[in-house]
Amino acid sequence: MLKPIRQVAVIGAGAGGAVAGAALAARCVQAGFRTVLEDILPGNLRRAAAEIDPRFSPRYATGIEDAVRDADLVIDTVPDELESKLEILSLLDRMAPPHTLFATPTEALSIRDLASCTYRPGQCFGLRFRWGQGGLMQISIGYALPGSQAALVQVEDFFRALGAVVESRADTRALP
Repeated sequence: MLKPIRQVAVIGAGAGGAVAGAALAARCVQAGFRTVLEDILPGNLRRAAAEIDPRFSPRYATGIEDAVRDADLVIDTVPDELESKLEILSLLDRMAPPHTLFATPTEALSIRDLASCTYRPGQCFGLRFRWGQGGLMQISIGYALPGSQAALVQVEDFFRALGAVVESRADTRALP
């Protein structure tokens, strides 16, 4: 059963690719979402805390289980490598509540393939971030299963609440 997205966990405080976890977490807080930023390296969390405007500071966690315990949506920012993505999605699948949605930025990997390592492929989404002038975020969302429309709408609405321009499509391989 889907729940409204109220609490977000961002896994990885550093720059794992197209998006820096700390900046994304601050944007989530600014949009009104309860947000937890997790990183296994305390130094990354200290750096994030120093960079984030205190008005938009998330809660910090040094363990995935603590970060995702109450999450409605988890966004990872781990490197876009097959082994890293499969490992993080497998961990999240075991530790997050059954209703939790997963979103993972990827430039080349198929969300269908990544989602197949979870028990909830219909709740897994691939993201491709593009940044425009003035910090405008454009996001393409790929989804693994066509029957996941309600979850897709929630993820689209979440990113729109962050001020993003959103485009969605079924994943036939990787996002274009």
